[in-house]
This record gives sequence, C-alpha cells and structure tokens, in this order.
Amino acid sequence: MIRCFGLAGEPQPGRESVISRAATHNIADSQEISRLVGAKAQELFTNGRMLCAPAVLTALNRGLGGDLDQSLVNNLTAGLVEGLGGAGCLCGAVSGACLGLGMFLGAGKDGGRASRRVAAASKELHDAFKAQRGSTCCRVLSKKVKHDKKAHFTQCAELSGLAAELACRSLLEQRPELAQAADLNYLRREVGKKSGLARLVTAVSA
Repeated sequence: MIRCFGLAGEPQPGRESVISRAATHNIADSQEISRLVGAKAQELFTNGRMLCAPAVLTALNRGLGGDLDQSLVNNLTAGLVEGLGGAGCLCGAVSGACLGLGMFLGAGKDGGRASRRVAAASKELHDAFKAQRGSTCCRVLSKKVKHDKKAHFTQCAELSGLAAELACRSLLEQRPELAQAADLNYLRREVGKKSGLARLVTAVSA
C-alpha cells in the first residue's frame, strides 16, 4: 500500500524547502527520497526541460540509480504526453510513473510473480492518484484550467511531481534497497531553465 505522507489533508512543506533541508544531510530516508524524486519531476517540467511522462520517468530512473539511457526514456514516453498523444486519456504523469514501476519491479519475463507485482503496484498508484486529484483522465484533470495556460502548466507540473512521488514511495516500500542507490546529488541539483518555454506552455495547453 502506498503511504501518502503529507500529500493531502495536512500542511506539506514546499518542495524547494524539502530539497534545501535534505541538502544538509548525507543520508535520506525513504520519505525524503520520495519527496525529492517528486520535486525533481516537477522541476524538470516547470523549467521547461520535459513534459509530464518523460519528467516522471527521468526523475525515477536517474533518482533511484536506474540505467536507462535518456534517449530511450524520451522515446518510450514520447507518445504518453497530453493523455496519450493529445487524446486526453490517461494522464501522462501516471503513465510515466507506471513505466518506472515496471522498470524497477519487473523481472524481464512475460507473466509470473514479477508481472503481477507491477500490475498491482500500478493499480495502487492509479487509485492513490485518483483519490487525491479526483481523476486520472487528462481531459477531466485539465477541464477547469484548459483556458488558462499558466494555470494549466502549473497543474501539469504539480501532477508530474505527485505521480513521481507516489511511484517512488511504492518502489521503496517494495524494494527498500533502492534507497541506497538513490542519486541524492542529482536529486538536489537544480535544473537550469530551457529556452523556448513559451512553446512548451502552448503544447500542454492545446
């Protein structure tokens, strides 16, 4: 079961403050690592580096010591953004998070216990995300902000952070040894802004 500490129903410190506080420690616990991974996904989106799905999978992959090449991450997630390529279906942040679950929990075999574990974790993530945001459908999530580009952009960044954090919590619950492989230097390092952010805002608000 995904434990959602501080994600709803209680005050939560800003993601920036989490990163700043974590930087003073050499060891991070699972809750802190999950928040850092969520913050990194949100930051990658906010600073115009990536859209939802690639931002989430990148944060999980690099943050937890995965070995996927970034070009492969980009290719795998290219069709997932904007609710499956603009169809408005499953939120790309959720899709990217499920890819991350499969990457770290799967065994590379068709069927079997590992496949069932990935499927169960994906459903738990879906249910936890829906419980907090009311839906996992891109079209539904964006309905109230689709005419406000700034609000739409901000919401998509927040959803990317939420999905990455929920996925990370699930991964660390099932594979606690991943905490030892977490790249805290990467997670704490600020992401520079990418030029052409206005084009990105337009893309997610179409």
